[in-house]
Amino acid sequence: MTLSDPPVARPHGVAAIEAALETMPLSSGVYRMLNAAGEALYVGKARALKKRVTSYTQIGRLPERLRRMVSETATMEIVTTHTEAEALLLEANLIKRLKPRFNIVLRDDKSYPWLMLTEDHPYPQIAKHRGARTRKGSYYGPFASAWAVNQTVTAMQRVFLLRSCADTVFANRHRPCLLHQIRRCSAPCVGRISEADYAGLVGQAKAFLSGKAGHVQQALAAEMETAAEAL
Repeated sequence: MTLSDPPVARPHGVAAIEAALETMPLSSGVYRMLNAAGEALYVGKARALKKRVTSYTQIGRLPERLRRMVSETATMEIVTTHTEAEALLLEANLIKRLKPRFNIVLRDDKSYPWLMLTEDHPYPQIAKHRGARTRKGSYYGPFASAWAVNQTVTAMQRVFLLRSCADTVFANRHRPCLLHQIRRCSAPCVGRISEADYAGLVGQAKAFLSGKAGHVQQALAAEMETAAEAL
C-alpha cells in the first residue's frame, strides 16, 4: 500500500471475530461464522483454531468473497477436536447439513468425493465415491480432497474392520486378503465374521459418521492421526 492508496475499510464483523479470539484455544477443531440471524455463513477446520481464525481479522489480505463474509459475521461458534483429521470429517458433515453460503468449494456434489457405505449387499462396503449417487447406500461428505476421503476410509477400516473391496472381488475370495492380516478388515468374504456381527460394526460406523457415537471418538481420532501420518 502506498501513501496515495485509500485504507481498507474495517468490516463490523472483525470485532465479533476478535471477541471470539479472546477465549479461543490453539487446539484443532471446527469454526462457524454466524450472521445476526444465527445462520451459518461459513464452516472451516483448522489444526490450530486461534491461529487460523486470526487471519480473518487481517482484512487487507483477504479476497473480496471473504471480506463480505467477515462483514456479515455477528458471532462465532467453535468445536474442538482431538486431531485435524477428526476436524476435517466434522467440517464436511456440517457443510452438508448447514449448506453455508460462503462454502463454495464443498457444495458441488458432483465434483468432490464422498464417503460411501453401500446398502445393497449383506456385507456393506466402505469406499470413496465421486459422481452421481445412484447406488443404494449412505453417503457422507463432500470432502475437499480425495486425500481426506482416503484418510477417513483407512481410519475407519482400522476401527470398524469394514471391507473396502469391490463386490466382484468379495465374491471370488477363498482366503483372507492382506487387509485382514494387518487388522483392517474382518474378512466377511471367507466367513470370519457373521452377518449379524458385521451389521453391528456397520451400525457403529454409521453412528459415528452421523455424530452419534461419542464412545468411539477418541479411538477413531487416534487412528485418523495414524492414517494421516502414513499417507
